[in-house]
Amino acid sequence: MALAERRVALVTGAARGIGAATARRLAADGLAVAVLDLDETAIKSTVDAITGAGGTAVGIGADVADREQVETAVARVESELGPPTVLVNNAGVLRDNLIFKMTDDDWDTVLGVHLRGAFLVTRAVQAHMVAAKWGRIVNLSSTSALGNRGQVNYSAAKAGMQGFTKTLAIELGRYNVTANAVAPGFIVTDMTAATAARMGIDFETMKKAGAEQIAVRRVGQPEDVAHTISFLASEGASFVSGQVIYVAGGPQAGI
Repeated sequence: MALAERRVALVTGAARGIGAATARRLAADGLAVAVLDLDETAIKSTVDAITGAGGTAVGIGADVADREQVETAVARVESELGPPTVLVNNAGVLRDNLIFKMTDDDWDTVLGVHLRGAFLVTRAVQAHMVAAKWGRIVNLSSTSALGNRGQVNYSAAKAGMQGFTKTLAIELGRYNVTANAVAPGFIVTDMTAATAARMGIDFETMKKAGAEQIAVRRVGQPEDVAHTISFLASEGASFVSGQVIYVAGGPQAGI
């Protein structure tokens, strides 16, 4: 596919973990990928992995919770790769604590990155999708949306992502734009390792205990989530919109 015909994807929080795996997978699917992350120095490894495999990628440093930085980043994507018509809102942070210990900043930071960030990036990108009469939006939710001790901020943000997704599907469907959410369960990433450290639990022990509670008897890898996002970003998923897909190795309580 010629570069002028190649679809362009923007993946936020793509320096590592699920975001990096998703960026690599979309590039392998033939998309040009904008790799966006707050940590600009960490982007290089994802970009290098894509270009080293023959794909096309550009790394961009930006804070998704900052409107000016988001608008500048999206303009750069359009300039360097073309109009983005696939968006994966993956950027996220943890500030875990029980509610009586949680600070205003703990709350504001998590809601700001997850919800405000997804809103700002989507608002900037959707104009390109509407103009193209084609688009795919995939938002990262979590099984924590169903409730998780010590994560009242994160749970609220991830539940909010589901409502955000469903409303986008309603508003943008007439323009041939779909919006879906992926809700991972226990995925081995730096964030889950940080959770283990916060709880004072050895990560290997945590993974083993987690696998025993999952129907398929293993914990997930970032690539498990990336494969699902790949489908939702594809032409074949054109009749799937407004859905929340739990990538968690089995049924989840409460749904």
